[in-house]
Parts: sequence; C-alpha cells; structure tokens
Amino acid sequence: MLDGLFTGLTTAVMPFNLMMVVVGCFAGTFIGMLPGLGPISAVALMIPITYGLDPSSGIILMAGVYYGAVFGGSTSSILINAPGCASTVVTAFDGYPLAQQNKAGKALALAAYSSFTGGTIGAIILLFAAPFLASISLSFQSADYFALMLLGLTAVAAFAGKGQTLKAMIMTVFGLMIATVGTDLMSGTTRFTFDNVNLIDGISFLLLAMATFALAEVLMSVMKGAHREQDQAMDSEALGSMKLSRDEVKEVAPTVARSSVFGFLVGVLPGAGATIASFLAYGLERNLASAKQKLQFGKGALRGLAAPESANNAASTGSFVPLLTLGIPGSGTTAIMLGALIAYGIQPGPRLFMDNPDVFWSVIISMYFGNLVLLILNLPLIPYISRLLAIPRPILIPLILFFSITGVYLVSFNTFDIHMMVMITVIALGLKLLDFPMAPMLLGFILGGILENNLSRALTLSDGSLSFLWERPLTLSICLIALALLILPMVRSLLEMRNKSQEVSGVHVGEG
Repeated sequence: MLDGLFTGLTTAVMPFNLMMVVVGCFAGTFIGMLPGLGPISAVALMIPITYGLDPSSGIILMAGVYYGAVFGGSTSSILINAPGCASTVVTAFDGYPLAQQNKAGKALALAAYSSFTGGTIGAIILLFAAPFLASISLSFQSADYFALMLLGLTAVAAFAGKGQTLKAMIMTVFGLMIATVGTDLMSGTTRFTFDNVNLIDGISFLLLAMATFALAEVLMSVMKGAHREQDQAMDSEALGSMKLSRDEVKEVAPTVARSSVFGFLVGVLPGAGATIASFLAYGLERNLASAKQKLQFGKGALRGLAAPESANNAASTGSFVPLLTLGIPGSGTTAIMLGALIAYGIQPGPRLFMDNPDVFWSVIISMYFGNLVLLILNLPLIPYISRLLAIPRPILIPLILFFSITGVYLVSFNTFDIHMMVMITVIALGLKLLDFPMAPMLLGFILGGILENNLSRALTLSDGSLSFLWERPLTLSICLIALALLILPMVRSLLEMRNKSQEVSGVHVGEG
C-alpha cells in the first residue's frame, strides 16, 4: 500500500496533473453554477478533451470537474433558488432564505467551508479504507437497500413545516407515484406513459427539480410582486459579511463532521450518490435538532445549509469507492467516468490498485488537492458572485427562465421535456399557493425508483414472502430504526399535548 501511495503521490504532484486539477475544478465550478447543467453534463463535455491525455491525467481532470460541478452547483441554489445540479437541490432549502435575509455572503462562505470539509474528510477516508469499504458495500443486498430507502422516507417530517406533516406525506406519495412513470426494470413493461415514447424513460429528476423550484419560485415572485422597486437592486453591503462568528462555527462544526461521514458512507453504496446523501443528511440533522432549532429549518438555518453541502461533496468522493474497487458506477457521473476508463484500456475492479496503482492512488490523492483548489478559487470570488443579486429583478427573472429551460433542454435535446417542465411548473405553482411543501415530493421521487426495484428483487428472491424484512440482521436493524424514527415524533407530540393539558388543568385548579 505504501508503494502505491508513493506512486500515486508522485503522479498527482506532477505539474501537468496539478494543472489538470485546477482546470477541472475551475471548469466544473463554472458549469455547476449554471442552472440545470450538473456534473454529468460537465464530465461528458470533458471526454473529447481527455482522449489525448495520459489515463491518470484524464481521470484526474474529470474527477476535478465532477466535484467542482457539485461544489459550484450550490451557488445558483443559494442566490436564485435554481439548483445548479440535482445534488444541490437541498442546499436551496436554507441557502436561498439566507440570501433573502441579506446573508448571501455568509451562506456562500459556509457552503464553501462545508464542501471543503466534506470533500477532505471523504478523501481521507477513501485513502485509508477504500478496499475495506468496497467489501462492505458488496454485502448490501436488495432487502437492505429497500430498508435503507424506507429509512430515508421517514425523513419526510424534516421537510415539513409546523402543522404540515399530513401535506408532506401527501406530497411524498405524489413523488412516489411520479417515480412509477416509465419502464418497469424488472418486467420491461411500460407504465403510465399514455403511449407516449417520450415517457418511456420516465421523468427526469433535474426537470422536476427545476420546475418545482426555479420556475415555480420565479412565477411566485412575479405574482407576489417581488420585483418591486426597492427589491430591484441590492448594493454589495446588503450581501452581508462572509465571516462566521465563533458561536456559529460551534453550531455547525458537529453538523459538518456528522454529515461528511454520513454522506461518504451513502456515496459508497452503488447507485445512491450525492443527491440521496444530501436529502438524508438534511433529514438526519433536522431530526437531531431541538424543537426550537427545528422551527428554523427551511427559514435560513445554518445547520440546514451545512448538512447537505458537507454530505453531497463527501458522497461525490465516496462514489469513487465502487467505481475504482468494484468497477460499479456509484452515480450517473461515475458511470460516464467508467466508460472513459474502459476507453483507456483500464478495467476498474479489485485488481485496479495492483495493476494500475498510478491511476488508482493519483485520483484519490488529487481529490484533496482539488478540494483545496476549490476553496482557494471560490472564497475570493464570493463578493463578485454575490453581485448576481444586484441584477434588477426584471432582468434576473428572464435570465433564470432562460438558463433553467436551456439547462433542461441540453440534457435531453428533447422539446417534450420543455413542455413537461411547463406543465409541472403550473401544477407546482398551484400546490405552492395551497401551502403544500415541494421537498417531500422530490424525496419521494428520488427514493421511489430505488425502493421499488429493490422491493421487486427482494420479493422475487424470497418467493413473494415479506420474510426478507427480518431474515437478515442488517435489514431488520434498519427497519427497526426506520420504525423508531416514525414513531418517536408521534410519541413526542402526544407527550407535549399531555403536558399542556396538565398545565391547563393545574392553572384551573390554582384559580379555583
């Protein structure tokens, strides 16, 4: 291992490879800032450029673009509520309210620090534990994945405001229903496509996210008259300080540490990825918060911003574990990188770190350099990036519409997706006016497909019996945790109601 580390370090610190890290991070950050263009588009754009490069240099460049795009995607989420990529949708939940409170500078700085810490912790764990974690990820079976998705769905309460739990559940079911549109992977039959070939592959998560957040938010702001004269321009002082106070650092430090480790472990699981990690980390953090702190989530909570930013960058690093050690892509982006590795004549898998140690270790070591480069690149640019908020609303709103529609179109080059996005935006607008939360729908949608596929496999393996839920200790443990998380809020509510009734009765007795 020490020989491999030395080989990887020697390869990673070569001037050309260091330049590839810088170029990749810069290009990824810029592309990630554009609404709708995520890491998949960014990495795909790099493939023609990497053909003439050495395999190590090419993969280092694409890795830099990958976590650069995830890093940069938070900018548009925070400033204009238009997620740069799917994994930064959750960032908008508390990042955008902070920007509306004239704390855009602080929000962007916290996102930068959280992303750097998450990526760095992920790179360190990856450096020392990649082969071990690969064997653990292989031990997960369909039943375990199904239980894990159930655990994720119990976080629905984290995305609901006070008194909105029922609405949040309805929206989660709505998201699960949308996830069934398309082709059933187990049987190969199409469902709910209405004989439209454009729906055979289902509805894109990016399309859904852009419609429910970017476009719906723009139309809501127009309807509410958010383009009033006093909102048309903001000076640089109104963007707030970039500095975090000592108390704020103490508040978010445990969150960043927890979410980084948690996000990395989720990223290690094949098919999970940064988007699921960010949703689950946000839900976990809110469930751990006190009753008073919970009220701040969705309104500009620093912990609500730090959790997904740490988790999605750590998960991006973690997704390289199944790619490099098993040859299994952990996300859509790493699937493209798998194709690039095979094009180079390199077969990812258990023997990669023995047959091609320069590629294996140099990619891992370059990740730390990449996160450092991202921090150095982005922190000085925050005052300039924040000036996006100074653009008058009558100009900014058409720009958001343009980039959102263009971003979705460039993913599929299909005008049907534009029509679908407009239709979903109208529905989302109506639901927003009725005070239905959008986040639970996205949670249900993103977990729905994985939940259904793994349930089908688990039922097939157990001959249609539900015994798979308790046959394996790991599955049973996850199900019990999910059940506990579902029951605890209800028990807590009942206890609060009981205490209030006792207080009221005590007051009446005192008066009597």
